[in-house]
Amino acid sequence: MRLFGTDGIRGKINRLPMTPENVLRIGMAAATVLKKTHGRNMVIIGKDTRLSGYMIESALTSGICSNGMNVTLTGPLPTPGIAYLTRALRVDAGVVISASHNPFDDNGIKFFSSDGCKLPDEFEKRIEELVADESLGSRRPSGADIGKTFRLDDATGRYIEYVKSTIPRGSTLEGLKVVVDCANGAAYKVTPWVLRELGAEVIAINDEPDGININADCGSLNMDGLCRAVKEHKADAGIAHDGDADRTLLCDEKGNIVDGDRILGIWALQFKKEGRLKGDTVVSTVMSNLGLENYLAKHGIQMVRTKVGDRFVTEKMFQHGYVLGGEPSGHIICLDCNTTGDGPITALHVLFMMKTEDTSLSRLVAGIKLYPQILINVPVEKKVDIKTVPEIVQAVRESEESLKGQGRVIVRPSGTELKVRVMVEAYEEKLARRFAHTIADVIREKI
Repeated sequence: MRLFGTDGIRGKINRLPMTPENVLRIGMAAATVLKKTHGRNMVIIGKDTRLSGYMIESALTSGICSNGMNVTLTGPLPTPGIAYLTRALRVDAGVVISASHNPFDDNGIKFFSSDGCKLPDEFEKRIEELVADESLGSRRPSGADIGKTFRLDDATGRYIEYVKSTIPRGSTLEGLKVVVDCANGAAYKVTPWVLRELGAEVIAINDEPDGININADCGSLNMDGLCRAVKEHKADAGIAHDGDADRTLLCDEKGNIVDGDRILGIWALQFKKEGRLKGDTVVSTVMSNLGLENYLAKHGIQMVRTKVGDRFVTEKMFQHGYVLGGEPSGHIICLDCNTTGDGPITALHVLFMMKTEDTSLSRLVAGIKLYPQILINVPVEKKVDIKTVPEIVQAVRESEESLKGQGRVIVRPSGTELKVRVMVEAYEEKLARRFAHTIADVIREKI
């Protein structure tokens, strides 16, 4: 059975692969692969706020300890916090128990290697092989050689201090009023505390997780409530995270959404002004808007595209030494700050730009004119290679020909859900909408 998708292991709780029995085996396999890589013989595990996090944490910890590795538990902490602590504590690996933006009854497991980056493909493949190996438990240690479990009580505080350290010492956000939608997820303490400690007035919403309300009609996938709150409180900006806070979307003082493309655009321009944009290049995916590419080109900045997924963006950045990349969904990676998408750091740096430029968020992003873009997620019963379905291929080809180079069509299966994602971008919204719905209807009929 294939376990790993584009962002770790993910599924419905108490259904394969996310059963406690299987998670126990995943822990055993991971310990076998990762044991004593750097001598600490330690894995650090964090999680978001899902009810099932307790069960998965216990099973995973048991599996790891049974194969001779030690575990440090942080409790709820954003994914980028685990990436940071994995490096800072010099442990062998980091693990996050989260299904990101998915509903509460999903959960997942994603691994970081000792350098805070996603686990290499060969490690994931070896873990998959061992989970399926019936002899996995036959070589477990006994007696004093089994692992121990520790708890890092100040994990949240350590990460908060790190986030603040990514802007110049002595900087403040005084005078800014900000609404933060925590998505009842892993950043429910972190982002409000960071901004308050830097002097901002913070109104936190969806910051009372109960295990089942994570991402429920809130967060970066459901921003209506945040936009209303920003206007109601006359705030300068709104911040929306997803469940594990590796992404951030914003809304400006008028209640208009600022997506990851615009965030990437203003941050890239800021870095170029400061001489920090290596190669005058940013990395994004095929989903990023043509309007962003045009904006960057006007300022002498090249945009390199990858497949969808923040891991592919990060890989390209490391390959060529680039420091800034991201996705429209709000995964923004700044390698000067962290090794993965970091929602709290992204939010902080946008607010810092507003403060230092003494301008509003709407004016900051005004120069980035995005093409209308329609995204439709079509549920399917099973994963299918859409290139093998002639009717879908034909619908895509006809749409591309009609756009005559003034738009794009992207049709791809989701890496985390049983859905096919249809994205059409065009110079006119009515065209984008028409072609997107035409293709989506064909997918519904044929898959």
